[in-house]
Amino acid sequence: MIVYAVGELLRQWRKRRGLSQLDLAIAADVSARHVSLVETGKSTPSADMILRLAAQLHVPLRDRNQLLLAAGFAPRYAQRPLDDTALSGALDAVRRVLRAHEPYPALVFDRRWNIVLTNRAVDPFFAHVAPDLLRPPVNLVRLGLDPRGLAPLVVNLADVRAVFRSRISRQLAAAPDAELAALYEELLNPLPAEPTSRRAVDADVVLPMIVRIDGRELRLFSTITTFGTPMDITIEEIAVESYYPADPESAAYFTR
Repeated sequence: MIVYAVGELLRQWRKRRGLSQLDLAIAADVSARHVSLVETGKSTPSADMILRLAAQLHVPLRDRNQLLLAAGFAPRYAQRPLDDTALSGALDAVRRVLRAHEPYPALVFDRRWNIVLTNRAVDPFFAHVAPDLLRPPVNLVRLGLDPRGLAPLVVNLADVRAVFRSRISRQLAAAPDAELAALYEELLNPLPAEPTSRRAVDADVVLPMIVRIDGRELRLFSTITTFGTPMDITIEEIAVESYYPADPESAAYFTR
């Protein structure tokens, strides 16, 4: 395992964001020379300076803790279980969102796409899934693409795979993660004979996922909701994905 100094880590994050030292200096309201001295290890930054630079680089809270540790400081951000008493307000808000979205499906997943919570409208879809795929942690990507999961139900599977591939590629570009990279290699690496993603319906606003269930084809699109100002790693890393019907026929299936 390679252990990097804080200056080198900051340089890696700056390069990942495509910024020059001057760009970062202007954004953080410090001198470019100071950024250079920090990156080369000639100046030891304070904890506040590390967090100031990290904020401008949009470094995730988990990685901000690593920056602090690399400089010899204590971590600043806690990571509590979602059912921890301190997170009760946030958990209640998430559950309210899930309940309010019924009769349409909604679920919560973490940074590695493991499902944390669902609402009742998701249950009929899970009824078609092999039991071993529903043993925790249930991974949304694996569930969606595995032949024993939801894949046989998805009419436009190539489109859905392409969406997963795009979203996780962006996620890895923003913040590398070994386990997420392994998931990508396992399920999303393009195959030589893989069909090209195609537009399944004429829609210029959203590309729906088309699911065949109970003899019907349901057209669904989704939105992602995250916490705006998280100060806990767990809260920062979860997202609520809410599915909506893309046509009246699909809406009628859920509201009947």
